[in-house]
Parts: sequence; C-alpha cells; structure tokens
Amino acid sequence: MAKRGCSRGLHDIGNGCWAWQQPDGGWGWSNAGLVTDGEASLLVDTLFDLKLTGEMLAAMRAAVPQAEKIGALVNTHANGDHTYGNQLVEGARIVASQGTAEEFAHVPPAMFLALMSDPAMLGEAGDFVRECFAPFDFVGITLTPPTETFSGETALRVGDREVRLIEVGPAHTKGDTLVHLPGEKVVYTGDILFNEGTPIAWAGPLSNWIAACDRILAMDVEVVVPGHGPVTDKDGVRAMRDYLVFVTEEARRRFDAGLDFLAAAHDIELGRFAGLGDPERLVVNVQTLYDDFAGGERPVREAIPYFAHMKALREKWGLGPVHGHLHGPDCGCGG
Repeated sequence: MAKRGCSRGLHDIGNGCWAWQQPDGGWGWSNAGLVTDGEASLLVDTLFDLKLTGEMLAAMRAAVPQAEKIGALVNTHANGDHTYGNQLVEGARIVASQGTAEEFAHVPPAMFLALMSDPAMLGEAGDFVRECFAPFDFVGITLTPPTETFSGETALRVGDREVRLIEVGPAHTKGDTLVHLPGEKVVYTGDILFNEGTPIAWAGPLSNWIAACDRILAMDVEVVVPGHGPVTDKDGVRAMRDYLVFVTEEARRRFDAGLDFLAAAHDIELGRFAGLGDPERLVVNVQTLYDDFAGGERPVREAIPYFAHMKALREKWGLGPVHGHLHGPDCGCGG
C-alpha cells in the first residue's frame, strides 16, 4: 500500500481505492473516497461547497482516468459537508440509505447562506455557526438528493469489485452508512469515525454508535477512511469508541445525580480526550445521552441552539477560534 500522509489531497490507499483528505478534519473539513475497477468508478461523498468539490473532482480526474465519468456516488449520510457538492457529479446514480434520504433536506444550503450573511441572526448561536463554517461558500448550491435508497444492507458492483453498503444509523445522523470493500480490506466510514477529532451525536443513541464501531472492529479491514481526520486503521476506531464509552459513563453518573445536561457537560473533565479537535461537541453528546437515559420517544431537537452552548464551553476552556490554527488548505501540515 502506498505511503499515506495527513496532507490535503488525493491519497492512494491501494488496490484501486483512494481517499481525499482535508486537514484538519474539524468543522466542515470532511473526507471523501474513490473506488475504481476497469473503466468503472464510484465516489464516496462530496464536499461542503462547489469550489472544494470541483477541486477534488479535477484532481481525481487528473490522477485517475476512470474518474472522468463517475458512475455512482454514495452519500454516507445527509450532512452538507458530505453532500452539498452532489450536483457536480453529473450523470451518476446517487445511492444512500433511506434514513439519509429522509434527512436530506433538513438543513438546506440556503439556511447556511442566510446564517453566514446576517451577523445578527440567532445571536451567540449564529456567531458560533459563522465561526465554524466561515471557510465555506454556500452560494450556487442546488440540493441534489439520492436517486436510489436502501435499508439495512445492499451491495453494488464497481467493475468486478464488490462494495457493501451497511446502514448502522441512527447514530451520528439518522441514516449513517459504512462503505465496505471486503476484497480490498478497506472501509469508508463517513462520520461514524472522526479520527483525532470529537464525534458529535446529532441523532443517537450512542449505544448504536458504539455498536457501529464494534462492527468495524470485527471486519477484516486494514485501511479505515474516516469522515474527518487522517486515514487510519482499527486503532483509530478503538480510540473513538473509547471516547464514546467514556462520555456515556460520565454522563450517566451526572444524570443519576440529578444534574441537567448543560451542568453535566460543564462538569465533565475530558482527561486524555481533551486533546481531540472540537471538544465543545461534548455538549451535544451529553444532551443526546440524556435523551437516551430518559427513554421513551426521543424528542426532536433543533441543532442551532446548541452552537451557543458549545461556544460557551469552548470559551470556558480558553480555546481559540475554531479554524485559527489552520495555516491554509494547502500547507500540508495536517492542522
């Protein structure tokens, strides 16, 4: 297998498989993948805006002839940083889980465009949304949903290669999907793995997410391409599973002691997990766990208000701007 780095761009992970990485893997800086065999090709996810997706597709086409006409696109989940570039993959069938399709229009690009253009919108929550997503351009995006859906598991062919799609959500989102190439011992996880970053459970339950990690760990795979962060192996999955178990245990103790979710989030000491990127996401994870612990029908919660809580927690910890440590998208430093 070719040597991999953490720099921005296309990385050959061997056997007709590639990963597109975007350091530092934080808010909005997602990964994608490319699978080829013969003349056939499949893309795993697009990026957060048209410029970034266009640059990725151009680089893939320059390096991999089969990428000139991509036959299939798999969206691992509905978040915009994995789907907003779909319109540029012209002529491809777009495949996703039914859960992903149902969530696809929940956060349209027009909402981000409005938030980025109006400094007064939503107060502190809006301030932190703009801080997180300032590097991205939401102009001109046409939401382009899946053309085919599945539930549970299904298989695609890319030339002679078998590609298995395995729905493991709800966890990060409602319809999270793993893209597994058993013959190549590769799995593209979407946001079931944030490598070297803090995961965020918009949907939950976290028990499903831990089970999804266990499923990856049971696979015969050597290369794991995360939704965010550098390409890894099973060690990256184990590390994130450890975080999910830790937060579950810490939140449970505080739930049983009668603390509300916000007090619990401020009370938890992250210890060895404090160095993960975007640690403020703890707030959302604790709220999702509190919903898990309460049982019954899970309430529908709007994401935007939690950005104010995350901003406050980040300020309490004395952390700087979200993207303040990035030297630039092409520096190659990894963040």
